[in-house]
Amino acid sequence: MTGLLDWSQCPAVESIPGKRSGAWVFKDTRTPVSVVFDNLEVGASINEIMEWFHLSNEQVVAVLEFAARNLDAPVVYTPTAQVVDARTLR
Repeated sequence: MTGLLDWSQCPAVESIPGKRSGAWVFKDTRTPVSVVFDNLEVGASINEIMEWFHLSNEQVVAVLEFAARNLDAPVVYTPTAQVVDARTLR
């Protein structure tokens, strides 16, 4: 998930070369943004994530809202192959 977004537009995170290999982390922490999505995916609650990684509600909500706004863009389907009807192959 985190690779799909332009995190440079999210004010709650930063990427600093040499800090966590340049991964996107919560500002002023070493906690990668990906921990939120990875842990939600396996069933953790937001409260658990905040407790485990010492994040504030504001930090987690900012990242989730940013992701939701930016992934809410319409999906454009562009077929790469022509659909062939079996009846036209006779």
